[in-house]
Amino acid sequence: MYGFDKPAHERFFQMLGNYLRFDFGKSFFHDEPVIKLILQKLPVSISLGLWTTLLVYCVSVPLGILKAVGNGTKFDVWSSTIVIIGYAIPSFLFAILLLILFGGGSYWSVFPLRGLVSDNWAELSAWHKVTDYFWHMTLPISAMVVSGFAGLTMLTKNSFLDEIGKHYVMTARAKGLTEPQVLLRHVFRNAMLIVIAGFPSALLRILFTSSLLIEVIFSLDGMGLLGFEAAINRDYPVMFATLYIFTLIGLVFNLIGDVAYVLIDPRIDFERRAV
Repeated sequence: MYGFDKPAHERFFQMLGNYLRFDFGKSFFHDEPVIKLILQKLPVSISLGLWTTLLVYCVSVPLGILKAVGNGTKFDVWSSTIVIIGYAIPSFLFAILLLILFGGGSYWSVFPLRGLVSDNWAELSAWHKVTDYFWHMTLPISAMVVSGFAGLTMLTKNSFLDEIGKHYVMTARAKGLTEPQVLLRHVFRNAMLIVIAGFPSALLRILFTSSLLIEVIFSLDGMGLLGFEAAINRDYPVMFATLYIFTLIGLVFNLIGDVAYVLIDPRIDFERRAV
């Protein structure tokens, strides 16, 4: 069963061949093909991570720009206070708080306690399926967003402050460009490089760490919960397969980040660079 009847080098190359074909064997605990389990759980984790990362960037980037433009103002001070408080609250504690307040705990029963969709989801119309999905995802995504946008907000602010103080910005202002034109035409591209570079790592961090406890608390049957159960039950095929899939996802998103570098900053051109 474990392949220990074969030499180590033979087992290793056999494993490489199986992994290239996405053949991870059968789960010891579920008694099902591992690839089938992963295909069932992966959409849940990816949707949770993508929506969270998208909302984090939609909040953090504009907020960071506003903080850079109004550096030292009351808005900057108060927003920094709120950001630090949000960063200090762990996502799983905030998730429990949301459940108590809005999940029918002790106050308002506004959102469902568990699951990704309702039991009668297949019977709903297309529009009601979409609304039902977002109705279930509101609390999990909110819990992950609140503790996730602090670092990116401060990174965006510091990056814009660094660019605003450079000579080309003063030259653009001296030519008569308005402040929005200076920010959007000149500062934005340069300042956003480091922010875009952090997108793959931000998404992977959410997929690897933040989503695990959130999936457990809200009973979302995703990859984080699958990997956690595999570690507890010593389900080695599932453990290695989840690590392999997450590694592939990490490589793909790192490649996307490098391509985005070139698209945003035309100065990055390796073909013109002398060897």
